[in-house]
Amino acid sequence: MTTVTEKPVRTPGRWAAPPRPAWEEKPGRVGLAGKGLVLLLACLGILFPLWIVVVTSLSSRRTIDEAGGLVVIPKDITFVAYQELLSGGQVTRATVISLVVTLVGTLFSMAVSVLCAYGLSRSNSLGHRWILMVLLATMFFSAGLIPTYLLVQSLGLTDSYLALILPSAISVFNILVLRGFFMNISQELIDSARIDGAGDFRILWQIVMPLSRAVIAVITLFYAVGYWSAWFNASLYLNDQDMLPLQNVMIQLVQKQEAPVGLGQAIKTGQLSGLAVQMAVMVMALLPVAVLSPFVQKHFKKGMLTGAVKG
Repeated sequence: MTTVTEKPVRTPGRWAAPPRPAWEEKPGRVGLAGKGLVLLLACLGILFPLWIVVVTSLSSRRTIDEAGGLVVIPKDITFVAYQELLSGGQVTRATVISLVVTLVGTLFSMAVSVLCAYGLSRSNSLGHRWILMVLLATMFFSAGLIPTYLLVQSLGLTDSYLALILPSAISVFNILVLRGFFMNISQELIDSARIDGAGDFRILWQIVMPLSRAVIAVITLFYAVGYWSAWFNASLYLNDQDMLPLQNVMIQLVQKQEAPVGLGQAIKTGQLSGLAVQMAVMVMALLPVAVLSPFVQKHFKKGMLTGAVKG
């Protein structure tokens, strides 16, 4: 009597790789070369304009005149444009104003957003469903520009830095992302803290927020970039030129509407190129975002996906 020996079953971990769809197969050399070429072109499309802006801001007037405008190849590097901008004139004052408004506005927006999102994430909180519906309605319907301006004017906020913060302090989208992340935190963990005698503020500060560092970092970046890049509120509510933030001063320089006194004199006498000043202001406006983004990048995927999808 012959015995039939069974063939060993190949497990994916020991004998062979598991079957995969065709679109998940490892690309060949041509595919890898094509991906590398596409990524290279994408990087060049992003970095080349930034390179031109930085090089032009560091170029002398003679180099800019020889190039006929924007400079691609660096030559006669000089920091005169930055020295003039940071010499204590309007641009320096506008930079300080933008930094203060961004810092204060981001802290205020994060405090309100976190408290609102935590309250809406608790199913037993008072009226949380109705409040959530009201917030969602504001994402699709708004009073309009003129009623908003009249409201700010009636509150006496014109020619005030509060007009740069309060009208755009809260983003419902950011609150919903935070709420989704907070709802994903284990309820048993919160209940155990309540049994130990912790109140809502202590639970939020010592349990919820440490577990939500990723999403808080991302939303903080959103608010900070929004305040730093904002210019529309200042153009509406500020009439004093000395109160304008950096973005509005940059618009004036780029459109050549009005240049600060010291810069205007240096440009008229030929000591400084107006184009170099414009590019230097752009670099100053981009620098804080470029510095902060790498530190938040590691939290971006986790914070956005966990808060928006799982919630």
